[in-house]
Amino acid sequence: MFNLSLSNSIVPQQWKQASICPVPKVATPTSHSDFRPISITLVLSWIIERIVVREFIYLALVTPPAALDFTDQYAFRPTGSTTAALTYILQSVTDLLADNPYVSVIALDFSKSFDTVRHYSLLEKIAQLDIPDFVYNWLVHFFCDHSHSTKYGDATSTNKSISVSTVQGSTVGPVAYVINTGDMVAVTPGNRICKYADDTYVIVPAANLHARDVEVANTEQWATTNNLTLNQIKSVEIIFTEKHRFRVSHHPTLPGIRRVTTLKMLGVTLTNHMSASEHVSDIISRCAQSIHAVQTLRCYGMNDEALQVIYKSVVLQKLLYASSAWWGFTSAADRQLKLLSVAVCGVVFTMLTVLQRLNLSVTVMTIFFETL
Repeated sequence: MFNLSLSNSIVPQQWKQASICPVPKVATPTSHSDFRPISITLVLSWIIERIVVREFIYLALVTPPAALDFTDQYAFRPTGSTTAALTYILQSVTDLLADNPYVSVIALDFSKSFDTVRHYSLLEKIAQLDIPDFVYNWLVHFFCDHSHSTKYGDATSTNKSISVSTVQGSTVGPVAYVINTGDMVAVTPGNRICKYADDTYVIVPAANLHARDVEVANTEQWATTNNLTLNQIKSVEIIFTEKHRFRVSHHPTLPGIRRVTTLKMLGVTLTNHMSASEHVSDIISRCAQSIHAVQTLRCYGMNDEALQVIYKSVVLQKLLYASSAWWGFTSAADRQLKLLSVAVCGVVFTMLTVLQRLNLSVTVMTIFFETL
C-alpha cells in the first residue's frame, strides 16, 4: 500500500484528515490563542510521512539549492538540537566580543507561524530541492485537500478543508517549516542569524549596530511575503557585553522592541554580562520540586525501576539540559552549586530507596524530607 501510494503520488483521502486536539500552552488558558492545535493523524499516514522525510527530504537538506540555506536552522534535522543552536549563538557572541565592545542579539517572535504557512508558497520551495518527481508530486497531493476537525471535550466540529498550515502533529509538518524558512537570511555582512523552528535570533556586532533596523525590516518583509506575522510586542533585544567593560545605556532601542537585561534562549537564561547564574538557580529550584514528586510516587508504592527511569528523565534531564553550551559561562560558585545539587539529588533518591525498603511509614518519610 505504501509503495503504491508513493509510486502513483497519491495519498488516500482518509490519510489527509486530522482531528485537532487543543493542547494548552500556558497553565491557565483564558483564550483560543492559549492553545496549540495539535493534529492527530492516522498511524498509516504518520508512518509513510516518516519514510518520505527520512529517505528523501533529509538527504535533500544536506545539498540545498542556492536560493535556500539550512545551515543556520537547528530544528527538526538529524544533526540539529537546542544544544547545537545555543552553542552556535554563544560561540558567535563570544567571537564577536573579541573585536567589538558589545553584541546585540534580537530574539524575534512570529505569531502562529506553523498555522499560517501557505501551501502553494511552501511547495514552490520544496520544488527546488533535489528530490524525485514522484516524491514531490506525493507531497503536492498530501497538502492538497487536507482537512481537519476539532475535538474538545465531548464536542467535535465538522471537517473543513485547509490551504495553510504545516499540520502540527504530522511528521511532514516540522521539516516543511524548516524548508519554508530556508530563504530567511541576514542581509548585512557580519551579521548572523540562528533559527530553531520559529525561534529566530539575529546577532549584530557593535560595528553593524546601524543595521539592526535593516535586519528587522528584512525579516518583517520576509514574514509578510510568506503569510507570517512578526510579533514585535513579544520580540526583545539584549546587549551582551563583558562585565564592567562597556555601557550601552545611551544606545537607542529598536522601535517597538523591548530591550532586556536577561533573556531566556531555548530554555537557558543568560544575563547581558554572559552569566548563567540565574539559570543555575532556576534549574536547582525546579529539580527540588521534582524530587518532591518522586518522593510522593515512592510513598504511593511505585517500584524502584520505574522511579529510576523518572529520576533520570526528569531530574537529571533538567540538571544537564544543554549544559555543554552554557557550562562555560558559569562562575566557580555556580559550578559548585550545580555539582552539589547533582550530588544531593542522588543522595535523596538513594535515601528514598533505603527508607522504603525499611518499610517506614509515610509520616516518618515526610518528617525526614522536611528536615532535610
